[in-house]
Amino acid sequence: QVQLVQSGGGLVQPGGSLRLSCVAHGWSLDYYSIGWFRQAPGKEREGVTCISSSDDSTYYVDSVKGRFTISRDSAKNTMALQMNSVKPEDTGVYYCSAITMCYSDHMGTPLYDYWSQGTQVTVSS
Repeated sequence: QVQLVQSGGGLVQPGGSLRLSCVAHGWSLDYYSIGWFRQAPGKEREGVTCISSSDDSTYYVDSVKGRFTISRDSAKNTMALQMNSVKPEDTGVYYCSAITMCYSDHMGTPLYDYWSQGTQVTVSS
C-alpha cells in the first residue's frame, strides 16, 4: 500500500522552530520530486517548497525563503521540512506529496492528487 505518513507540527511561538517529517511506505521518494504544501484558514492550498528528483534543486515560495529548509533522506525514505523563525502567517495545515515537477522558480502539483494526512502548525504567543 502506497502511503505518506506525516509527523511533527503543533503549537510554536513566533520566532521558534518546528520540524515536519513524512515517511513513504510502499514506494521510494528517490524517484520523485517531492514537496510541501500548506493551507491557511480561509485560503487556498499553496506550494511552499520542493526538491527535484533529478538534481536536488529546490524551490521556496518567497514568504519562507531563508527560514524553511526542505530535505530528503534516502536511507530512511523520508522527507522533512525544517521551519525556523516562524511567523503567525505560517499557521496552517501542512501536507507533503510527490509532485509533477520541481524547478528553482516554480513547483508542480501532487501526483495522482495524493497527499499525506496533513498536520496542523499554529504559530502563536
